[in-house]
Amino acid sequence: MESQPTSTPPLRHARWVRSSHWIITISFLLLAFSGFVILMCHPRLYWGEVGNDLTPALFELPVSRNYQHGGWENQTPFFATAGSPVSASRSYDIFNQNGWGRSLHFLSAWFLVITGVVYLVAGLFTGHFKNRLWPQSGEFSPRLFWRDVVAHLRMNMFTAQANYNPLQKAAYLGVIFVLMPVIVLTGLTMSPAITAAYPFLLKMFFGAQSARTIHFFASVFLELFLLVHVAMVIRSGFKQHMRAMTIGK
Repeated sequence: MESQPTSTPPLRHARWVRSSHWIITISFLLLAFSGFVILMCHPRLYWGEVGNDLTPALFELPVSRNYQHGGWENQTPFFATAGSPVSASRSYDIFNQNGWGRSLHFLSAWFLVITGVVYLVAGLFTGHFKNRLWPQSGEFSPRLFWRDVVAHLRMNMFTAQANYNPLQKAAYLGVIFVLMPVIVLTGLTMSPAITAAYPFLLKMFFGAQSARTIHFFASVFLELFLLVHVAMVIRSGFKQHMRAMTIGK
């Protein structure tokens, strides 16, 4: 049988939840935008310690004119002696917006990290995670979870509810305790200053270039989560959810 729409109101969110939600949302959108600009500058992803235009890529993304350029002038030696260093110039006009893109990415990341830490600490000490997100006894049984997945796919449960369902809890817990930590730690691993002080990060993520690739895939999963999240909000009562997440009513 199909689930019938309910008339229960959406969750009433505390002020700190609403504030952190919007700061994190804006920070994430800026991170996604600036991250895409950075990726356009160098749309190649590698695995291991190092990677550049002259080394094989794990794969390359067709996101700018820098994609599969194949344009290098003949190498020119600095000196006439044998074994001297050489240089090669690009034979085409590259897309390069690395400066402001990286600056905006770095600034937005700190807003996300600081707000995220505050949200995490507040969520643990106020019981927000335990009461709202942590599954209750028997709630995550395979049968109930699969029934919830099927109901969502059939668009039968998208009504404003006063409690999160099992699929929502799994998604939020995965974002908060898996994807977000991976995003932050891989971002730190790409910083030479950070890895000089904490070299274990390079071992944890198999090298700086591997961390960049993992960072990319984690961001893709977060962006997919955001798209689905917005779609579900619209489907289940946009006005009610927006009121609950803005003025708390």
